[in-house]
Amino acid sequence: MHNIVEKAPSRRAFLTTGLSVAGAAVASAAFASPVRAAVPAAARAPLTSPRMVRPALFRDAMAALQAHGNRVASRDRMAIADFAASSSVPRFHLVDLISGQTTTLLVAHGSGSDPAHSGYLQRFSNLNGSNASSQGAFLASDYYVGKHGKSQRLVGLDPTNDNALARAIVIHGAWYSNASMLRTHGKLGRSQGCFAVGESELAQVFGHLGNNRMLYAAKV
Repeated sequence: MHNIVEKAPSRRAFLTTGLSVAGAAVASAAFASPVRAAVPAAARAPLTSPRMVRPALFRDAMAALQAHGNRVASRDRMAIADFAASSSVPRFHLVDLISGQTTTLLVAHGSGSDPAHSGYLQRFSNLNGSNASSQGAFLASDYYVGKHGKSQRLVGLDPTNDNALARAIVIHGAWYSNASMLRTHGKLGRSQGCFAVGESELAQVFGHLGNNRMLYAAKV
């Protein structure tokens, strides 16, 4: 499951935390009325995207939050997985829509999405047995303890990921998603389609999402 490569980027690339969005300079035309309408009422003060989330991806995530608003009870925070980026860089954004702050962590993608283990997601799939990551909006659901320890179930809200429960696509911690993998292999290992984060970061992800918040995954 884990092909070996030899060079790793510096530890400086692993984590970046707590970047605040400030002022009108960030609230540009890229976040005009369609995105503003999608922001929950309690979160309208910043009217901005966190700087670390690419604008097109943030717009799509906010549109998804609006589209699935009746199923997403808590709309103050979300997580966004940017699968256009390599697994060698932080790409799992924990976004606070009220303060405009984000924390970005490493996250693995599925082996079926990257058969050659290039470090880049090549394709999505919603099929059982594909071992691939799925795209779209997920609802963070209940916690349980399984083969990967404490995990959180995800409910797929779109036709592109509505098999998530049946496929057991969840959030869990994994050794192959630890930052130390970058020093030895230059990229993370691969999951079976789950959002696998570093073992020491799992509690942070659980604390951010809780229940009934949205996780959005895409390659825009």
